[in-house]
Amino acid sequence: MRHLIIYAHPNENSLNSNLLQTVVESLEKGNHEIEIRDLNKIGFDPVLSLADMQGQRAGKVSDDVKTEQDFISRAEFITFIYPIWWTGMPAIMKGYIDRVFSYNFAYRYDQGVQKGLLKGKQAVIINTHGKSHEEYERMGMDKALTLTSDNGIFLYSGFEIIQHFFFDRADKASQEDLNIWKEQIRNTYSQRVFDLETDRQYTNEH
Repeated sequence: MRHLIIYAHPNENSLNSNLLQTVVESLEKGNHEIEIRDLNKIGFDPVLSLADMQGQRAGKVSDDVKTEQDFISRAEFITFIYPIWWTGMPAIMKGYIDRVFSYNFAYRYDQGVQKGLLKGKQAVIINTHGKSHEEYERMGMDKALTLTSDNGIFLYSGFEIIQHFFFDRADKASQEDLNIWKEQIRNTYSQRVFDLETDRQYTNEH
């Protein structure tokens, strides 16, 4: 299976980087094809410019956006890894969505009806955040994040979301916490992804 990992964190020694490595190791065990787009490393420009907006309306995108769209088009399974900062995505990830998930690539409207164009692709989202789950629930932030990311972006674009991890109190994570989170990630990629691949092979053979 062709996997794409879209990753956003500037610190190579961060918890997110550790989780990224866990995903990569899990996929390597299954001999999957893996591409990683580390947005900070590649210096992705997150600013949606007037030229971008005008180009999208004309059905054209810049070369850097086309490169990212080609990676997404080739992938069957996409993993997004980023921390929750100020109750949302890091600016570079939000800018990636703004520029790359453009009209007529990620979605369009047919006679006024919205249509996600990335159907057939599965996704896993891995987030870390500082507050506890209980605090997020009390604030209603758990529902807000689901609405703005899952419903507002990924499902809207047609993805099937296999799992969305929210790893809480990440700034105070113990080694035990990290071990549990990594095991949850491994289980997702060793079991759920294996099942998807098996189902696809069965469909192709029958």
